[in-house]
Parts: sequence; C-alpha cells; structure tokens
Amino acid sequence: MEHAPLIGTVNFHVSLPSPAVSPLASALAGALLREKGRTSPEEPKLTPPAIGEHWPGQGGIYGGLRLYPEGMCHVIFAAHDVGKHAFGDCGTEVEGTNQVDGRANTALLIAREGQHPAAIAAAGYTADGHNDFYLPASGELHHGYLYLPQAFEKAWYVSSSQFSANFAYGMGFGVGWLDGYLKDFERLVRPVRRFLQ
Repeated sequence: MEHAPLIGTVNFHVSLPSPAVSPLASALAGALLREKGRTSPEEPKLTPPAIGEHWPGQGGIYGGLRLYPEGMCHVIFAAHDVGKHAFGDCGTEVEGTNQVDGRANTALLIAREGQHPAAIAAAGYTADGHNDFYLPASGELHHGYLYLPQAFEKAWYVSSSQFSANFAYGMGFGVGWLDGYLKDFERLVRPVRRFLQ
C-alpha cells in the first residue's frame, strides 16, 4: 500500500510596509476600540458599576451583560422613559420579530418610514453623546424586569418584537408578564443601547 508523500512546510514572514495599509489598519482598530467602549489601545477597559446603577458617560443605567450576535455586550437602559407610543402598523406583518436583538428590529421598523412611533422615539434618544439607542426586543425588556425592575415604572412597556399582524410583545413591569397587546395601544418606551464587553 502506497502512502501519500509528506509535504514539507516552510515558515515565512510577510511584511506590509506600504503606507496605504496603515490608515486602513488604523481605521479598523479605531472602530473595534469604539465598539468596545474605548478610544485608544492605552485606555483601560471600562469597569461597569453594579447592575441597576447609573453608568456615568454611558447614557444610562447599567443592565449587565447579554449575549448578542456580535458577542457579550454591556446593556445600558436609558435613565428615563421617552413617553408613550404605539408599536404601529396594526394589521400588517413586519419583519421585526427578533426577541433577542432590538437593534435589528428597530432598524427594520424605522425603514418602514414613519409607521412605528415607538421605534422612532427610542432611536431618536441621545444621552452622554451616545446616539445608538433603540427600542428593546421582548427579551431585553424581560432582562430589565429580571435584573433592574426598580428602574422602570410599574406599567406596560412596548417592545420592538412583533407578535402577529395585529399584536406586539409588551412587558408588564407591575405584574411581570410578557404578553401580546394590540399594536395601536400606546405603551411606555424605554430606549436601550449596548456595546461589546
């Protein structure tokens, strides 16, 4: 029985001295650092406060860590509600059905050009220079109920997660229920943001 010949390996080093590579690498590194809540490699990793406490410079109340498609993220809930708003588009199936990622839902809802008041209100919120807030998914509101219920009114909050053509998920902080409600009903809106750990 014949054996395949062994293939020799060679160690080599590639150097890219081109000055054109440097700005691209610098821009990519800067984007990664900003996503992780830092602006330079020398800046220490952010140390969060206790869950439920205000995080200075981060736009609100620290909600702890959650797993998202991009990895483990710090979750920041706005310190205040931004009024009562309807989910909108009652009677229409929309693509915003994700129960984990409110940022993805909010982007889909806002793309429907003014038909989703709650998503528009949440995405328009800014605090501490951060303008990356969005309408939380049902799972994110449930996370808020589990870990920092004292930061919310004992009332119903609208999520960015559609339940059906006529209903959206809402979280009742007074009773601890996650349930569907008519999309035309106005509920409290609490913006949220996140960034990589």
